[in-house]
Amino acid sequence: MASKTTDQTLFPHIPTVQVPPHPVWPPLSDTERENLKDRIKQMLKEQNGVLVAHYYTDALLQDLADETGGCVADSLEMARFGSEHDADTLVVAGVRFMGETAKILNNEKRVVMPDPAATCSLDEGCPPDIFSSFCDQYPDHTVVVYANTSAEVKARSDWVVTSGIALPIINHLAEKGEKIIWAPDKHLGRYVQKLTGAEMIFWPGSCVVHEEFRSVALERLRRLHPQAAVLVHPESREEVIDQADVVGSTTALIEAVATMPNKEFIVATDAGIFNRMRQLAPGKKLLEAPTVGEGATCHSCANCPWMEMNSLQNLAEVLEKGTNEIKVSPELAAKAQIPIKRMLDFAKAMNDK
Repeated sequence: MASKTTDQTLFPHIPTVQVPPHPVWPPLSDTERENLKDRIKQMLKEQNGVLVAHYYTDALLQDLADETGGCVADSLEMARFGSEHDADTLVVAGVRFMGETAKILNNEKRVVMPDPAATCSLDEGCPPDIFSSFCDQYPDHTVVVYANTSAEVKARSDWVVTSGIALPIINHLAEKGEKIIWAPDKHLGRYVQKLTGAEMIFWPGSCVVHEEFRSVALERLRRLHPQAAVLVHPESREEVIDQADVVGSTTALIEAVATMPNKEFIVATDAGIFNRMRQLAPGKKLLEAPTVGEGATCHSCANCPWMEMNSLQNLAEVLEKGTNEIKVSPELAAKAQIPIKRMLDFAKAMNDK
């Protein structure tokens, strides 16, 4: 079926997303860094806390999560891990929607973040009131939202998806003949629509990191490295996706580096993912897909400025002071839980087959 494409001009009241500058953290000596890590480990024990870190955060945070029995993962696995762990405190190193999702699924637990102001361009570009009014115009459509959204937007949806499970869920809905409102990432939505044939209306959002990858510059880099496999996250532009050998979620791209025979990889996603890739495939060469060329702004330069707001320093501070707790009202959490658990149940049923 043909898709219906929304345009930014149809949404004149959507605020322009203000991209923050990349934070600059004071350098730590080896001794300072190890002392800080030891202090954090002790506080996690004292508070029965567990650290959950996204692949896009600083390598030091990812390694600390591994060392303390926490989790380094994409947003789907972060949500699943947090809902199954018996810790009293969930420490979420990532962006705000991840902390909110942890709280939605664990409303009785304490959820804290190094910096709750670490948000996401997709979340910021999908205001709940405007989105709800938009959905009201299409009452016969199933509302599917990406995990990169606020608790309020999730509560307005029928399904929540991550990049790792979007395809099978949309395919499931398409087979049932359902018409879909998709928000907020237009690039991921169009990629999914192309593969499933679903009838979809797209919200006009995009990720500041993946929006920056440039196809012409990528073609030049491929010519310089003809044996390299190109790995692309589906939040990227169509002309970048079209050059990929593998298109997939962060987990899928990591698995590709670990399992494919290629010695070189060009990677079009946040460079924070390189930490896990290097751990699993230490002998392979990883190249950042270019974020230069016509129309580029280098808002991200392959690093999310909001993800970079997480550091060892403010992680230690939040545990010491007991601040930065994420709050979601029980009423809102109950509504937002429904589409999230629908996704988790679908994922479990799919994996059990």
